Amino acid sequence: MTEVLKDLRDFLFRGLMFEAETEKFRRAGIQVGADSQAAEAGLLDEVLSPFAVGLRNNALQMARLYALLYCFENSVRALIQERLEEKGGASWWISDSVPKKIREFAESRQKSAQENSWLEGQNKDPIDFIEFGHLADIVISNWEDFADLVPSQHWLKQRMEELEKVRNFIAHNRFLVAWRVSANLYVCRGLESPSGSVVSTCDWQVHSHCSSGGVTERNWIRSRAS
Repeated sequence: MTEVLKDLRDFLFRGLMFEAETEKFRRAGIQVGADSQAAEAGLLDEVLSPFAVGLRNNALQMARLYALLYCFENSVRALIQERLEEKGGASWWISDSVPKKIREFAESRQKSAQENSWLEGQNKDPIDFIEFGHLADIVISNWEDFADLVPSQHWLKQRMEELEKVRNFIAHNRFLVAWRVSANLYVCRGLESPSGSVVSTCDWQVHSHCSSGGVTERNWIRSRAS
């Protein structure tokens, strides 16, 4: 028994040493093991292969927009929670910071999620169960805590309503003009994170989507930002 434990200990130790060494290679840009990105791309190609090329291209473009919107929306949720928790402590959600109707909506949605946990997993933060439009309502209800991030309440409401329409289009698998969606996210970039790390990432993604736009597109983007 003692010999078995020794062998097990040696095996675990060698595994840890190997992982530490391979991490050095990865940081140096040297691939170790299978290329997970290539494997995922190949799997995606295989899954989409039965469909027409044009349809696949549209799907991949919409997938990028979904990813960008997903990151933006959940970064805004995190920002709201961070700022209001800083002001009101752990009980910020049950305080006056959150309108009663929004709390009741989240409680109802959370109850439904618990009954269908196989679909939504184990999300526990109430803010994860509110609608996209509720985010702007919470910000406006606590304007003094967010006024440094956006020009005005009207500006915020208008931009978020536009993005909510985009969100609904994506949810119903309708094709959208990529640069317009990205431009809306770009002009809202101050909401993602006060630290700037998420902002810079979002800026890069948005610029990559907007770079193909012509004069009309650039003028449209400027109009959204004003």
